[in-house]
Amino acid sequence: MREARAGSSLMAQQLSHMILVQALRLHVEEQGADETGWLAALADPHIGPSIRAIHAEPARAWTSETLARQVGVSRTVFAQRFKRKVGTTPIAYLTRWRMMLAGERLIETSDSVAEIATSLGYTSEHAFAAAFKREMGCPPRRYFRETSGLPRL
Repeated sequence: MREARAGSSLMAQQLSHMILVQALRLHVEEQGADETGWLAALADPHIGPSIRAIHAEPARAWTSETLARQVGVSRTVFAQRFKRKVGTTPIAYLTRWRMMLAGERLIETSDSVAEIATSLGYTSEHAFAAAFKREMGCPPRRYFRETSGLPRL
């Protein structure tokens, strides 16, 4: 890197990513079973796969029961463990994840609110807008205007 050879900055970037991943791995491995938080949840053998499933298919009609069944535990055990590890219910986490994705798409794409709603599993724009306002503090169109500075039709 001192010689500024071709590819030096890319190598440094990749190396920094590898160091970060290794540091996160060590942190997760040192945590006890009672640890909470997002990293602890990802490392949990039942909660981690459910979070990954939500992230992989945010539009799916997930329920606590379907998530629990997917990871092989009862709904009650799953819901209690999820809440203890993540700090919220599985469905509240799903909703928050969907709204984060929606907010990103409102800013970065030209997709309509209806298109975003449908792609995230909502059957109506109205239901989506209500959930968005509840989670993000304002309606989708206002969120777009306030975060991008552009008018949305």
